[in-house]
Amino acid sequence: MGIHGTVAELGVLLYPGVQMAAVHGLTDLFEVANRVAAEQAEAPLPRLRVSHWQADGEHAPVRVYDSLVHPPGSLLAVVIPPSLGGFCTSQSGVGLATWLRQQHAAGATLGGVCVGSILLAESGLLDGRSATTHWTSAKAFAERYPQVRLEADQPIVDDGDLITTAGLMAWAELGLRLVDRLLGPGVARATARFLVMEHSDSASQCGSNFAPILNHGDAAILKLQHWLQANGAVDVSLAAMAREAGLEERTLLRRFRTATGLKPTQYCQHLRVGKAREMLEFSNGTIDHIAWTVGYQDPATFRSLFKKITGLAPSEYRNRFGASRGQ
Repeated sequence: MGIHGTVAELGVLLYPGVQMAAVHGLTDLFEVANRVAAEQAEAPLPRLRVSHWQADGEHAPVRVYDSLVHPPGSLLAVVIPPSLGGFCTSQSGVGLATWLRQQHAAGATLGGVCVGSILLAESGLLDGRSATTHWTSAKAFAERYPQVRLEADQPIVDDGDLITTAGLMAWAELGLRLVDRLLGPGVARATARFLVMEHSDSASQCGSNFAPILNHGDAAILKLQHWLQANGAVDVSLAAMAREAGLEERTLLRRFRTATGLKPTQYCQHLRVGKAREMLEFSNGTIDHIAWTVGYQDPATFRSLFKKITGLAPSEYRNRFGASRGQ
């Protein structure tokens, strides 16, 4: 998630029944992160700007709060907090769904907490993608959105441009992940410590999970990134990527690197290793099976690439950060 300039705007969605504790908690979390970042003055970091967007379903949400008096810019991320009352259809509507799709198409990362995941599913953006939701709504979610790959046993599914979480209190981890992406793991760790919140250890020790740059303004490359994210960058050739982007291969290579900072092959490697990290943390599949799932026929190739990117072998990574390590 790259930043141009010194302000990064994060929008928090308000909708009928939204849990206001999460709205205020996220607003405070981002403000604490700003203070921590200002104290760590080795290099100037972007300032997080928090805005609240009121949705009534039928019309596009409108900005009703802004932490900075600043000319309107584009949103880098939209967070949809949970609802204590569960999901009801009045929370979604044509205006909201269209707005969410527009923000995503413009390069915003979208994060949904609990019922927020359902509002993302209502927009159609999760079709063909992996997601999680609160355990109480997992059965209804699976029936209502058969196109979504539901992973209800995972507390968080960080799919790069779309992040979904399962718990009512998971807004804190989602907020910290965005801080991690924008201001770095050190600021995220210090923010968590100040607020006495738990935060993923793996980010501070192995670097943040792969967070693609989406706000570069190149529509053809962004379309390709969304496509790669949806299919996990499995079995994709340069020719297939060029077709998807509607560009000549040489033009694709040049524009892709300019937009994302990575060659397409490196980008796909980072994306696959990011998915593998999540599986090693939250599932108990064998390492060979995980390698195959994320697109590597040869487990040895996967192991060496994983170590090159994270600094740890997959088995070491699981021993340190796997969910079952304390059981």
